[in-house]
Amino acid sequence: MSTPQNHLSPSTVRERSACMCARGDACSSHAPGHALHLIQARLASATPSEWVDAIVEHADARSGDLVVRTLDRVTHALWNAAGAAHEAPAGTPVALHVRYGVLAVGRTRFNVARD
Repeated sequence: MSTPQNHLSPSTVRERSACMCARGDACSSHAPGHALHLIQARLASATPSEWVDAIVEHADARSGDLVVRTLDRVTHALWNAAGAAHEAPAGTPVALHVRYGVLAVGRTRFNVARD
């Protein structure tokens, strides 16, 4: 005898899922500014000409806010819940992939939300 499977609708599943980073755990969301999705990282790597070099002007590790300025003097306000502001204090050279919302700090990549 088999047990009936419980089928949940997609909206029910979305309502039940909550990002764990709000509680200090590993981020469980792939929304902008949260955990970096594998496909997002691969797309950014597959389009190397779209990376722009930048310098961190402001980083607030508590809120996750960052402000970076590209070498073309374009300013980007970013947010990341996974510690990008902690890893990249003001003055740190970084690379930003604007199209896919990826910030590179050395070899570490972060998913960022842009304002």
